[in-house]
Amino acid sequence: MSRPTFALYFPRDFKWGTATAAHQVEGNNTNNQWWRWEQSHARIMNGDSSGLACNWWNDAEADFDRMVTLGLNAHRLSVEWSRIEPREGRFDSAALDRYRAMLLALRQRGIEPMVTLHHFTNPWWLEERGGWEDADLVVPRFCRFVETVVRALGDLCDLWCTINEPNVYAVMGYLSGGRMPPGVQDVSRTANVMRNMLIAHAAAYQVLHQNQRLARVGIAHHMRYFEPMRPGHPLDALVARALNSMFNQSVLDALIHGKWHLVLRRGAPASARKLRGTLDWIGLNYYTRHRVAFDHTKRETFFSELLIYPQDVMMTDFNFGEIYPQGILRFVRHLARYRLPIYITENGLPDHDDDLRPAFLIQHLHATWQAIQSCYDVRGYYHWSFVDNFEWGEGWRMKFGLVAMDPKTQAREFRRSAWLYRDIIRSGGITSEIVEAYAPALFQTLYQ
Repeated sequence: MSRPTFALYFPRDFKWGTATAAHQVEGNNTNNQWWRWEQSHARIMNGDSSGLACNWWNDAEADFDRMVTLGLNAHRLSVEWSRIEPREGRFDSAALDRYRAMLLALRQRGIEPMVTLHHFTNPWWLEERGGWEDADLVVPRFCRFVETVVRALGDLCDLWCTINEPNVYAVMGYLSGGRMPPGVQDVSRTANVMRNMLIAHAAAYQVLHQNQRLARVGIAHHMRYFEPMRPGHPLDALVARALNSMFNQSVLDALIHGKWHLVLRRGAPASARKLRGTLDWIGLNYYTRHRVAFDHTKRETFFSELLIYPQDVMMTDFNFGEIYPQGILRFVRHLARYRLPIYITENGLPDHDDDLRPAFLIQHLHATWQAIQSCYDVRGYYHWSFVDNFEWGEGWRMKFGLVAMDPKTQAREFRRSAWLYRDIIRSGGITSEIVEAYAPALFQTLYQ
């Protein structure tokens, strides 16, 4: 007896995309703080360095052609501030020309670009003066950079992401003590950096709209699903709620409600009136959920993250995180209350042998489809990443790409999950035939 058939279709104008960041794919970005950080090899896994990366600065178009093979109609990429403004106040027209060529190449292939204006990297001239810790320094200079970019590239892009993951940038650089530059651990500096990034976003929002009438401006917001390590334990539950408020909610409170509510600082929420209403859309970067517990020995944060997960939990390579597709639906449901368009601006996993990615992709797209069926305004999905790239402190060991790449030879090969994504795009959704071909164990779950 044959199995029943089904088809879970997405809207016809849905954006099927991938995502990358300049420093991770362009190569030879030697004028920013991440390059300096990489030169101390103890900071990067296996002593790796970005080096030539994926060679996009010289030949991104070859990967754009591969995107056409998969049928992508959208791609999120970033522009590198340190290339465009290598010295303070001096802008490189050749760099802007190269970005124009890249955006034009995407457009010519029927791929709509989403341009991110800051994705973790700062020009060295800014970093050595304090970077994002000094609002009077960074906000006007970021706005000047944004204005330069929109004037140079605005005819080729109207979908802008101001800042990628300000919460991750602040926490990993200023609280985790070594995960990202500058590698310090200071609660007050963490809160200050996050605040300054949100002020800069709001200011850049105004700059973009002043220079481009139809600009669509948002932010890529990383959200993590925090759960108590010990269900029912009041202190673990308190930590989970505090982390959710600080990491997930504080960004939204500031940019939508105009309220500062950073748990890392004492006191009642303060007014952030000028930040209110500075989102045309919300980008959700979602990867995993985390189990957390109260830990009285952690004087700064009072929590520890569970590193040993239950045996029945499916984990990614190197225990990067638990595979928890329901998180997309739960977060989209939460974001939908703000009545703004939503893009899944990042979602993926490290999986070097591609044995988990097919099911992961189907499950997370299924959760996205469920959100759309609930009439939540989800307009696109950008898989992280198109090609294996330099994964910051993890170096080259984590393989997030639909396309496998050897950083030494630059040789590329489509993974099986790439063909899965192609088939979903061609079909306009998830069909029973696709599930049978790529992840038959999921059939019954999706058919229900």
